[in-house]
Amino acid sequence: MIIQKDISKLKDYIDGFVGAKVKVKANKGRKRIDENVGVLEKAYPNVFVVKVNDETCSTERRLSYNYTDIITKSIELTVHRDEIN
Repeated sequence: MIIQKDISKLKDYIDGFVGAKVKVKANKGRKRIDENVGVLEKAYPNVFVVKVNDETCSTERRLSYNYTDIITKSIELTVHRDEIN
């Protein structure tokens, strides 16, 4: 069971890394893994946003994830601590 206190702690923790370079590894099911590297742009009460530069079409896009995705291990978030702004 997911407890609201756990989500609040996770949100506070992630909020401390806003502006840092992160890698998000998302499990899309059926052995499909999506990896994106970008900047943790903003942490909202229910979601956090990662800004990703797409090299293939030279555009930038924003991906949003729920904090429960981390708790349920649907995504894996890695923070590059040496590149924190």
